[in-house]
Amino acid sequence: MKRIRTRYAPSPTGFLHIGGARTALFTYLYAKHAGGDFIIRTEDTDIARNIENGEDSQIDNLEWLGIIADESPRKPVEKYGKYRQSEKLDRYEEIIEEMLEKEYAYKAYDTPQEIDKQRKEQEKSGMFSFRYDRNWLKISNEEKQEREKNGKYAIRVALPKNKEYSWNDIVRGRISVNSDEIGDFVIRKQDGYPTYNFSVVVDDHDMEITHVLRGEEHITNTPKQMAIYDLLNWEEPEFGHFTIITNMEGKKLSKRDHSVKQFIEDYKNEGYHAHAIFNFLTLLGWTHPQAKEMLSHQEIIESFDYKRLSKSPSKFDIKKMDWFSKEYIKRMENSEIESKLNLENKDKSWIDLFIETYKQNAITFDQIQKAFEIYKDSSIKKIEKNEVVKVFADKLNQKNFTPEEINEAIKETKEITGMNGKNLFMPIREATTYQSHGPELAKAIYLFGEEIIKARLK
Repeated sequence: MKRIRTRYAPSPTGFLHIGGARTALFTYLYAKHAGGDFIIRTEDTDIARNIENGEDSQIDNLEWLGIIADESPRKPVEKYGKYRQSEKLDRYEEIIEEMLEKEYAYKAYDTPQEIDKQRKEQEKSGMFSFRYDRNWLKISNEEKQEREKNGKYAIRVALPKNKEYSWNDIVRGRISVNSDEIGDFVIRKQDGYPTYNFSVVVDDHDMEITHVLRGEEHITNTPKQMAIYDLLNWEEPEFGHFTIITNMEGKKLSKRDHSVKQFIEDYKNEGYHAHAIFNFLTLLGWTHPQAKEMLSHQEIIESFDYKRLSKSPSKFDIKKMDWFSKEYIKRMENSEIESKLNLENKDKSWIDLFIETYKQNAITFDQIQKAFEIYKDSSIKKIEKNEVVKVFADKLNQKNFTPEEINEAIKETKEITGMNGKNLFMPIREATTYQSHGPELAKAIYLFGEEIIKARLK
């Protein structure tokens, strides 16, 4: 069998988005499950829209998630050509010249205004969608020569009439489109740059890509790409199209929807657990055969079966992602968490208790780091007198200052005052830690040290 080769081909016009990350992840898992290769290349010919560090954001954030490419612009393999489209313009031109010579393509001299006029005429005649008519433009040979001399022409593919392009979609099953529904599409624009549907075919062919997996918005591109493969007599890959990701209201996730952080870099910078997001995204459109949720990197690779990819949209539930991150942080060794934090001027036993206490409810490493800041505060504030606090202070003075005996003082305060729940814990927490919320109270108090706590209570 041919070695499986899949690819993720982002445009560096923005940072790594949740949707792009999931596409890259499923593409990676498909290849790795089969023992194949996962490739990253960049489609960077839209120079005006490219952003600084756009390519780095894509690759760095994928690597942070654990999606490591076998080949990329950073790890090229010479036999497969260049890994950035901007470096392959000569190669595209070579194939376009071949297609012109074999009359698989032709020069189209229409101006944008003439295309618009043709579109409006089709709309008037009741055509549902625009299909370019190569015989519509009536200009003289002299006018054609003038436009060619000034570079005012595009190159369009010469699609055969009434040809069926069918494929067995990896996710959705059989899909079929007739060439008459497409029309001759542009493969090189007037500015000299190749179009997506042409260049992507050349790239996939040159890199021997066996499976093209991407979002459902590309379904309409697939028959166009199949037409190029067919005309050039190239072996085409298998295609699969993932369903969309929606918000919790069922609307397609839009980059304009600011209710959800949608870029992987945001989660990385906030200190989410990287594998938690990897695990969460895996289940955003795929299910484990035994419906397991918490899965290691290797378990996901080994159990990934494309037949279990969902045919329905997936809802992006931030609460679920938070749960995954919380669970993974809770299960980490304290020493591993310590390596991600800056806990200066504290001894090993204090650090171990601090991390053990605060990792139980932390969603991000940043939350643990911010919790550390309160223990750098040795200030004393005057607070309103409270009977619960007074009883607790008296009981604590009779105890050794340990988490266990602090807890005993809290229990005895409960018995004496008859208070429980919020009415018991809140006054004690606010008087000792100056916080309204926090982890296990006895440990949170102990971490401040006896001197500060007793000074605050006094």
